[in-house]
Amino acid sequence: MDGVLDNLKLFDHVRVVLSHTTHPGNIGAAARAMKAMGLRHLYLINPRHFPDPQAHAMAAGADDVLENAVVCASIDEALQGVVLTVGMTARVRDISNEVSSPREAMPQVLQQAATQPVALLFGTEMSGLTNEEVSRSQLLVNIPANPEFSSLNLAAAVQVISYELSVASETCQPVVQQAQPAAHQQVEGLMTHLEKTLHEIGFFTTQNPSRMMQRLRRLYARARLESDEVNILRGILSVTTEYNARLKIRFQQEQSKD
Repeated sequence: MDGVLDNLKLFDHVRVVLSHTTHPGNIGAAARAMKAMGLRHLYLINPRHFPDPQAHAMAAGADDVLENAVVCASIDEALQGVVLTVGMTARVRDISNEVSSPREAMPQVLQQAATQPVALLFGTEMSGLTNEEVSRSQLLVNIPANPEFSSLNLAAAVQVISYELSVASETCQPVVQQAQPAAHQQVEGLMTHLEKTLHEIGFFTTQNPSRMMQRLRRLYARARLESDEVNILRGILSVTTEYNARLKIRFQQEQSKD
């Protein structure tokens, strides 16, 4: 019993995030899968139908998970406060983070969840995660399946990941971290600041801004930035902007003399 209680406590920082779910039955079935493995924090990004009687019917007793579900208007709202986002993907993308198996990734999730919130992010039933959602993830996970028929039902995917998380918790030894990982909103603030600065200094003149920002997001995702590091980088960007502004003023003054 102590082990079960420890697991439940460890899962307090784990949230399952379902993005733009179209069928309410999948939400209910996902809630059932979560509760069976000890997970209880469900976040929904713009579900097409919720609350809905079919969700409660498919939850089969996990009504408390549904009743406490947090409905969000955007991915940034759903990931508020999260320091690690794990995106589930069934396809290879041309610009993405390294893709791990659930067995490889879940111990990392639990190490972080020992102290701070993490998110398991699932996309829509038909097309999975969007490129924007992938860009918000620091880890990508692919569930190994039959290559000739690799499509999993959303609730089935939640069940597999929840089970793998439960398995990892049996042997997980949380490590106390000295550094403070940057929360989702801090990283997003940095990326917005970075893109604005790169525009101002003319970096995108010969670059595709969207593609370049995807690559930069991948770089920073690998780095797993700490809170202090975000502050340092934003300080550098602020000085860069100020220096660029002074150069423009000096150039304009010299032009007026001519």
